[in-house]
Amino acid sequence: MKKEIITWILRLAASIILLQTLFFKFSGAEESIYIFSTLGIEPYGRIGSGIAELVAVILILIPRTTWIGALLGFGIMTGAVLSHLFVLGIAVKNDGGLLFALAIITLLCCLGLLYLNKNKLYNLLN
Repeated sequence: MKKEIITWILRLAASIILLQTLFFKFSGAEESIYIFSTLGIEPYGRIGSGIAELVAVILILIPRTTWIGALLGFGIMTGAVLSHLFVLGIAVKNDGGLLFALAIITLLCCLGLLYLNKNKLYNLLN
């Protein structure tokens, strides 16, 4: 019971953060365009990462595929964190590091989901 509650908290936290950022990516918000232009992958990187995040959310919310979505989300957020650390900086356009913090939180939620589903990952590798 306790594991199920923790799993759902991690699922919802990661999904809400990922879904919230989709609006900005798909609507072409100024900050999103700035980020992906700085990375040199605007507009394809912005739209492509938005689609990948949407797929991750769907997979995370389906209990049977949570581990696949968490693996995808972990990969996406690893890229986001590394982009912040090596190219963008922690604070982007005076956001006080909010986007970086959200990426870290989502990364940790996905990591937690992977840990809670380690048996499925182990079965995949063997």
